[in-house]
Amino acid sequence: MLSLTTHAAPCPCCAYAHAQSALSFSPLSLFRSARSRRAGVTSATATAPAELHLTGVTVVDPRDGRKSPGMTVVIRAGRITAVVPDGEERPAGGSQRIDARGKYVVPGYNDMHSHVLELADPSGSLALMLAEGVTGFRQMSGSPALLAKRRAGTLPIGAAAPQLLQTPGAILTPFNAATPDTAREEVRRQKGQGADFVKMGFANPDSFFAAVEEGRRIGIPVLGHLQEGTDPVEATAAGFRSIEHLGPGSTVWVRCSRDEEELRPESYRRDIVKLPPFRIPFMERIVMKKFERMLVNPSAFSNEADVDRLRRASESFSSTRAEEMAGHFAGDGSWQCPTLVRLRTQTFADAPDYEQDEMLHYLPRKSVRRWREVTGVWKARTAEVRQTYRDVYPRQLALTKLLHDAGVRMIVGTDGGSYLGPGLTLRQEFRELADAGITPLAILRMATVNAADYLDRRDVVGQVAPGYDADLVVLDADPLARVENLHAIAGVVRAGAYHSRRDLDALKASVAAGEGYLG
Repeated sequence: MLSLTTHAAPCPCCAYAHAQSALSFSPLSLFRSARSRRAGVTSATATAPAELHLTGVTVVDPRDGRKSPGMTVVIRAGRITAVVPDGEERPAGGSQRIDARGKYVVPGYNDMHSHVLELADPSGSLALMLAEGVTGFRQMSGSPALLAKRRAGTLPIGAAAPQLLQTPGAILTPFNAATPDTAREEVRRQKGQGADFVKMGFANPDSFFAAVEEGRRIGIPVLGHLQEGTDPVEATAAGFRSIEHLGPGSTVWVRCSRDEEELRPESYRRDIVKLPPFRIPFMERIVMKKFERMLVNPSAFSNEADVDRLRRASESFSSTRAEEMAGHFAGDGSWQCPTLVRLRTQTFADAPDYEQDEMLHYLPRKSVRRWREVTGVWKARTAEVRQTYRDVYPRQLALTKLLHDAGVRMIVGTDGGSYLGPGLTLRQEFRELADAGITPLAILRMATVNAADYLDRRDVVGQVAPGYDADLVVLDADPLARVENLHAIAGVVRAGAYHSRRDLDALKASVAAGEGYLG
């Protein structure tokens, strides 16, 4: 077990006050927003010790898998200040010492496809993420209001929560990107609002390429969903930075098909949603409400023509064409965020194991009801439709491995948020990547080093080394031996504050009890 000792603080009165505050500590309170505090919710501030020492630990370098046993990691002010052999450190007054003999330490994990900030109160979801080793996340849906809150420093993210790494503005849809001109205008608007990137949701191919080209021109990445009828290679060559969900849909499969010339024209869509020629107040809100059910499981609502095209494209798959596509991706520096857990969940939603899934204990009741409602729609689809998706999923695993082996840059994401339990889905994503044939070291690298490269923060994120952010995961077992060991979590360090396994279990229990969610 990990043992914890604290070097004597210089002031007995401060030590007494600290002990008194610990007696009234609520684990989830570390994640409360300023808004919650103003509403009268009991809160506490996560305070890192003056200095934190992890001693006796084996440091794992995710770049090459090198292991350095018997090390002490010294942390001060949220940064790693030293990584030295045991006994060489000099503890400062008030420092906290964690005996981590027999443990392994790796950089904190980054979930690069998350939707947690869509929730009215994301504190529970953020707690679950921390409990599973997530110390940073890329929010994949935003709004002008979200960007304004970030500028004002009023986002509902507490001191101990995983760090928000990036966020977009409003997702591109026919409402803000119906034509090439409006798509370009929206990209410029989001750049001015301070978005880190523009998320492509659904638009016609002309608007898609207009947005990508405008983003490249003014210096803001456009990424997200490929659109039916677009060529993935043309998209990334134009500057589309990251493809999410292996497409989604049939776009990638059509590119890899021996019958691409026949299938591509069939998939081209000029009008995604037919809108009236005049603006109706609240129209976007009304239509997006309709789309909520589809977002739970797009496969439950896909039309027969799309399903048939997916089947034909996957059955005519050419490994030669796939390798050619992968070579283009590797050469142009674009990224892939497969979110296999998302693809598997929507494909096997009616499987018995999902009815007893652990994540159901942690989702808001409204989300569980909506999930079960949409699963009923999926179950009502014909056996042929469901079998098509089931046949495609193993091919999605194989394609992920092919892309990885070709040197295509990959990051880890889960699509976790209101309908996929955040945190726990990262564990499942690691398992799916392993089932695809990717090694534990490569998976660890995707969640750490690759995320740092994607974010252009490789000098402060993704390593256990001096000068790097003190966001770490302490593990009970060798993370390179088995993928399951990546979640044998003994503790998590976030911004220099240590959270033991007991602390993390208390967070999960609080969420399961219904704390942290509104309604």
